[in-house]
Amino acid sequence: MTDSAAPPRVATGELFRGFLIIGVSGFGGVMPFAHRMLVERRRWLTEREFTEALSLSQFLPGPNIVNLSVIVGRRFQGAVGAIAATLGLLLMPLVIVLILASLFAEFAHIEAVRGACNGVSAAASGLVLSVALKMARPIRRMPLEICFAAITFAAIALLRVPLLWTLAAIAPLSIGLAWLRQR
Repeated sequence: MTDSAAPPRVATGELFRGFLIIGVSGFGGVMPFAHRMLVERRRWLTEREFTEALSLSQFLPGPNIVNLSVIVGRRFQGAVGAIAATLGLLLMPLVIVLILASLFAEFAHIEAVRGACNGVSAAASGLVLSVALKMARPIRRMPLEICFAAITFAAIALLRVPLLWTLAAIAPLSIGLAWLRQR
């Protein structure tokens, strides 16, 4: 992640509390809340740094938001920060999921419960779309990046090319072209 300004100093406790808030705020779709907290409210990351960290998070195996918490935590406090941010992110959702799973197992046969779950799914889809549009802002005047994003979308969403094959083809090309442009 590159930025000309010195990054802010973020204590380990702040990382834990910040990601704890993210974990509780966005149950089922935390990326919009992560963006809002990291970029807009606390200004720990710039828009570009967030996009770069999230891109790396999506490339790595595992949940994107967990990968992001590790990257951000490590950036500010090393391994201890990565652990603090990840624990903060996962603590309350784990407790909530255990409680909800118990309740769902008890009441899943009720039609209203199934309908509520469908409604929550629709809201989560809207949150994902919101984050995608916010993330697209930094590249809106970068035709090469837009081209790579469109090709990746088409390969995965339309042509149903497996993610791993798509990344194996697109990532080296985009990294190579970015490297050539910086020379």
